[in-house]
Amino acid sequence: MSDDVQPGHVRIRLDLSYDGSHFHGWAKQAGGKRTVQGEIEDALRVVTRSRDAGYELTVAGRTDAGVHARGQVAHVDLPAGVWEEQREKLLKRLAGRLPKDVRVWSVGEAPAGFNARFAALWRRYVYRVGDRPGGVDPLLRNHVLWHDWELDVEVMDAAAKSLVGEHDFAAYAKKREGATTIREILGFGVSRRGDGVVEIEVRADAFCHNQVRSMVGALLFVGDGHRGVEWPRKVLDAGVRDSAVHVVRPHGLTLEEVAYPAADQLLERQRQARRVRVRTV
Repeated sequence: MSDDVQPGHVRIRLDLSYDGSHFHGWAKQAGGKRTVQGEIEDALRVVTRSRDAGYELTVAGRTDAGVHARGQVAHVDLPAGVWEEQREKLLKRLAGRLPKDVRVWSVGEAPAGFNARFAALWRRYVYRVGDRPGGVDPLLRNHVLWHDWELDVEVMDAAAKSLVGEHDFAAYAKKREGATTIREILGFGVSRRGDGVVEIEVRADAFCHNQVRSMVGALLFVGDGHRGVEWPRKVLDAGVRDSAVHVVRPHGLTLEEVAYPAADQLLERQRQARRVRVRTV
């Protein structure tokens, strides 16, 4: 494994957030589709007056189209001279250049061994659902899914807890060639806010494609009484996609937080994260 910063460059950590409503996800795409990565990289080139530079961001979690982020983290390797010239003014210049639906909150030199993706300990997502008969508050419509059945939060929470631990989540993931579907969920719970919005919060070291939205779909079926509390775990143990598990719409999902270890543990964390996971039982 090698993640060395090239000579003459400095690794910079960026903490950022965005409203994903009008983005085609995080990652750059062919055909000129608007993406978060594309907007930030373009802004970096402009504000550093390095229009021909191939700055490329590495991100903690590659969110899909329509998914939001409040606590996203990325890194980019900048030429040392550019960083020295821009370090005191880069944040404000980015604020002036970026569109209003994406904000960079901090930029700074990353410690040795930092990698926004592979050094992360865990990612925490929250999916928000409204089940009021009249629908969702119009001011929250781009961030809260309306479910037109009343939800039993206690039953949903119990079902969520049954999925905690390291498992093969093939039943809840969109399979990618050569990629494992084994993941470890560190925490999974459901609660109702004072304003009635249901929050489904899940924390894991990493997630498969569509995993969170598929698990939320299963919990909604439990919460509205269409399935029993044991059903999400039965689906997991079956190990195959269940046609009854729906991938819910993306706009209710927000990446809330990414955690990293102490600086002296970053390289070891990268080593662990890059290992190929296999089933042990």
